[in-house]
Amino acid sequence: MSLWKRIACSPEAVQRMKIYYDEKGLADVRVCLAQWIEERIMTEQIINPTTDLFEQIAHQFREDLKLKLISLSNDNLFKLKLSGMCAHVSQTPAVDLYHHFHNGLQKEFHMIEALPQNPVMYATNYGNGIGGVPLSGNLRDDIGKDSLLAAHARIQHVCQEIERIYQCIGPFRADYDTFNNRFNEFNQNKVLMNTQQQAEHNRQLEEGYKQLMNVGNGIIIEFRRIITDYDSTQECVMNELKSWKRNQALAGNGAQFRDNLDEIQRCIELLVEIVGKLIRMASLMNFLTFVDDITELIRHLRYSQEVLVFSAFVVEKQPPQVMKTHTRFAAAVRWLIGPQLGVHMNTPTVECVILSEAQALRQYTQRLVGDSTSSPPPSSGEILNNLGTLEYQQQTRVLQASFRNMQLKKIKRAEKKGTESVMDEKFSLLFYTSTIVNEFKINVSIFVVCLVYKYNFIILQVWTLSLPVVVIVHGNQEPQSWATITWDNAFSEIMREPFQVPERVSWSQLSLALNTKFTSATGRSLTEDNLNFLYEKLFRSDGMGDHNDYITWAQFCKEPLLDRQFTFWDWFYAIMKLTKDHILGLWKAGLVVGFINKLKTTDEILRSKPTGTFLVRFSDSELGAITIAFVNDNGTVLFIAPWAARDLQIRGLADRIHDIHKLCYLYPDKPKDDAFGEFYTQRAEASRDGYVSNSIKAHVPAIEDDAMTPQHVMQSPQSTPHDISMQNIFTTYDICRHPLSINFCVE
Repeated sequence: MSLWKRIACSPEAVQRMKIYYDEKGLADVRVCLAQWIEERIMTEQIINPTTDLFEQIAHQFREDLKLKLISLSNDNLFKLKLSGMCAHVSQTPAVDLYHHFHNGLQKEFHMIEALPQNPVMYATNYGNGIGGVPLSGNLRDDIGKDSLLAAHARIQHVCQEIERIYQCIGPFRADYDTFNNRFNEFNQNKVLMNTQQQAEHNRQLEEGYKQLMNVGNGIIIEFRRIITDYDSTQECVMNELKSWKRNQALAGNGAQFRDNLDEIQRCIELLVEIVGKLIRMASLMNFLTFVDDITELIRHLRYSQEVLVFSAFVVEKQPPQVMKTHTRFAAAVRWLIGPQLGVHMNTPTVECVILSEAQALRQYTQRLVGDSTSSPPPSSGEILNNLGTLEYQQQTRVLQASFRNMQLKKIKRAEKKGTESVMDEKFSLLFYTSTIVNEFKINVSIFVVCLVYKYNFIILQVWTLSLPVVVIVHGNQEPQSWATITWDNAFSEIMREPFQVPERVSWSQLSLALNTKFTSATGRSLTEDNLNFLYEKLFRSDGMGDHNDYITWAQFCKEPLLDRQFTFWDWFYAIMKLTKDHILGLWKAGLVVGFINKLKTTDEILRSKPTGTFLVRFSDSELGAITIAFVNDNGTVLFIAPWAARDLQIRGLADRIHDIHKLCYLYPDKPKDDAFGEFYTQRAEASRDGYVSNSIKAHVPAIEDDAMTPQHVMQSPQSTPHDISMQNIFTTYDICRHPLSINFCVE
């Protein structure tokens, strides 16, 4: 982009520089020959401006400038403007002329350094309008209220403005042609006129020229204002689409997901239609040769169209983010352009391949797929049933391809570095399609979505990437894989290179992610006390800090907890799985305290409570296990050895609590039958089909009447006075046969 084009991104800068150049009547010259002036002056190395050489360069510059201006005279209206510019150039001393442009370029450089960096011309920073014309309406306020509603309203407004400008272009073109005819007629008959007649005709032509210039400039100002409104609206809709994608990633961690894709599509469809009209309108105004940047406006509109069409191809249904080989899975892609480009008429095929992180990064960086004959990028694995058809549903206006039965058969892994494991390696599914589009409808040569012209049609290729996935081959790889995905979903930026994530995050960020994950899995959110306990576990503190600390990826899932053989994530994930699979109802009912440390349970919670008071907490020492702390007969707090998932599969937690008679009151003071009664297993019938019923019961010999205890009781050598080990917990089979009762105790 030329220096002047970058200045044109700021109306304030344009105004200041035009004032500077108009000191010598050179503003129009600077605009018309912007790139030529920059290239000429920037390439000339002037050491001493007082030398004869400098004067020669200045004179040559002025002469070349006049020749360049004359060469631009390609229509009658512009000739009148050029004659005025040439007169100003001729009247200005060569050295002054050169100095004025040279100093002006330096001023422009300084202005650009002070401007905010914005790579897109005519972006949304035109708070005061374009060309001094204020924007109609306050778009920013509208977006603040409701982005999509505001965008839809702005789209309707832009449509109305386009129609109004269309109505102005026709009469203006007629006046323009009339002026050209008058100008040509004057040139043909000028030799037959006397001096007074020539002067009168010149005066009339100059007045007509000024009137046309005023009307033409007004149309261009209005057109630029419409483009600015369009850009702001498209940016709003694209931001909504980015937010939708970000929320889709957060939903992968269990966050609530407001799926407003239908509303976004409706806006995109209208934008596709509008940008096509704007491009055609700009093409109609190509005859306005006194406007220097029509070509630049068309280029900008085409770029906007490229972004719109490419971004509208999205993964609507994500594949599983922890993907096991030889396991079926589903996914779906959607093109939010609807029927606008007639794509659905060709029922294009969408292909799915799996890319490594490095391949995904290259794909993202290049922003293209290849030429029209190229196949998708080399896959990092083999996916079965990886072809789908884009089908259009007329009632819903949805253009979608569904993959219902895909299966990852093979995977090619990258070489691991350091402590990396297969559970840290991210892949992504690339969805790719190629279709033929009518050239008139697309009206654009897209570089980010490869277009190849053939006859009057365009081969259009688009692609999109899924959220990152981790590929596993064994179920025991799931926990660490979910750590990778959870961290990525929670902390990735909306716009990032695949698949960059921060190496550390604040506790406030992590606690939100953990709460979201646990709530989604179990149906009940974590309390402030629960989160404080997790803080203590991660930071090995008392949990009373300001919680502004940062936690690294290694602390989260790589480094073992203090005095343990497992990481924080291993412990948290196992607790979450145990809760979901075995104690979900109890957790949702608030009967499980869960996240509380052993010392606090003893010293602060139960010590002052009556005998038989108990609470249920997650084990610190075992993965995916739950334990009960209770007050015994002498006021001591005891802890029953933890029960893991395999134990709760045999007999549920509520029934185990019911079996142990020493457990009387759920903390703080609720009778256990009132608390857990609805979760007890109903007794089987006394007799059925000739068999007598039997049941399994939990029994703790160390604290209960040992009348039912078998003779062979194995004591754990590791037991402490206040810990009741698993060897002291017996499951009793009561097989009742009248009149004889036989008790079987299984260790």
